[in-house]
Amino acid sequence: MLGKKNRPYLIAEISSNHNGNLDNAKKLILEAKIFGADAVKLQTYTPQSMTINSSKKIFKIKEGIWKGYSLWDLYKRAHTPYKWHKKLFDYAKNIGIKIFSTPFDEKAVDFLEKLKCPFYKVASFEMTDIPLIKKIASTKKRIIISTGMASLKEIETTFNYAKSFGIKKITLLYCVSNYPSKIEDFNLNNISIMKKKFNCEVGFSDHSTDNTIASAASLAGATVIEKHISLKKIKALDSKFSISGGEILSYRRHINNPNYFIKKRTYNKLLGKKNFYRSKTEDKSKIFRRSLFIVKKVKKGDKFNNSNLKKIRPGFGISPVFYENIIGQKSNVEIKKGEPLSARLVKKTGIVLNEKNR
Repeated sequence: MLGKKNRPYLIAEISSNHNGNLDNAKKLILEAKIFGADAVKLQTYTPQSMTINSSKKIFKIKEGIWKGYSLWDLYKRAHTPYKWHKKLFDYAKNIGIKIFSTPFDEKAVDFLEKLKCPFYKVASFEMTDIPLIKKIASTKKRIIISTGMASLKEIETTFNYAKSFGIKKITLLYCVSNYPSKIEDFNLNNISIMKKKFNCEVGFSDHSTDNTIASAASLAGATVIEKHISLKKIKALDSKFSISGGEILSYRRHINNPNYFIKKRTYNKLLGKKNFYRSKTEDKSKIFRRSLFIVKKVKKGDKFNNSNLKKIRPGFGISPVFYENIIGQKSNVEIKKGEPLSARLVKKTGIVLNEKNR
């Protein structure tokens, strides 16, 4: 286990809150260390590994705090440059705080292995990217999997794949994938349900603006808690659901001593339903999961390969679980660049999907 019942393992997520400035990223790592986080986490991707540069409507965000951005422009602004990573890993090591990352594609795993990344996180939107989980499994290291938006069946599928690939240390994080999350969105009984079903460490990834929810999650049994951090007076993409400076220390106290910070009535309300439950507010976020897209024109008779078929956001295509199954098969029709490989299009192409991957 990473954490303990009376002291959850606190992960400080930097995400895009460095605002494109290396010095800001270092300041965030230092604040995480000073104010009591156990580890700091980066996100390792490029715009190209997330999506394609397209003006089509399906690539534009229509609501929420990032409304108006195309996915390409959002990730271009938000990414942490690869050339920063070694400097940030070295800096964290020098000041004595653990650092790791979320790789968003297989190339990112290879890159992070060179930096001796101690373990890996899989983001909620990539939870169904089975080839990525298989790649992480090849490192033989611990994997932390966020489960935002996912049904219990989807979590079971991913968990079983991870186990079958040889991953022995798995931590699942209960997560609500909307930004920021509201108090009525949570069903913290999901934590104990997941613990019982999967017999593994279960934690909590927090996108709320209320420390009470983190206290309740700790009391409900979360032994790993992830929270975004930001710098004061610097407006960044994720700052609306982040904490900074002394707020990090306050957050640490809330999760270490939950009984002191939460009333029983509030706690019982946050536990929610006794069955595994997802708020419908998360449904809108599912569209930003990974799916299969045609990223280079496919002519009739062409084979699908790593250059014309990719696992990218948004989620208008079929699941990435089918990716390896489709590579090498021929298309019966011509497909334009930027088309999602939808279930309807799969039928036209003549692709045969392996039943065991459904």
